Amino acid sequence: MSKKKCLLFALWVSVLINMIYADILSLMDASSPIRSIMAGTSSVPAGGLLVGAILMESAIVMIILSLFADKKFYKWVNLVIAIVNILAVISGGHGSYYIFFAIIEVITLLAIMVIAFVDLKIN
Repeated sequence: MSKKKCLLFALWVSVLINMIYADILSLMDASSPIRSIMAGTSSVPAGGLLVGAILMESAIVMIILSLFADKKFYKWVNLVIAIVNILAVISGGHGSYYIFFAIIEVITLLAIMVIAFVDLKIN
């Protein structure tokens, strides 16, 4: 397996772990919409859980694709999925802990886009 594939694999794992942990901390934040939903004091918008599931699954699938997908196909899928995840990250959450995770996630997603799209001579 190439170093580039291993690096993309590791970066997607990192993104996913950061997303999960940001969501876990949101459950501990009394002012978080996620906590309000879990406590039953507010409801999930129609289709909200499905959208969240699709977003998380996109990062999970990218972990697998980083190991097995064709180079040309994977280059474009990285670009699209990274952009979708960046938009979701910057439009969701609040609080200093979320901003901290969001910065790390966006930087990691931008690195994924660069590494996948530019031939960096990483074998």
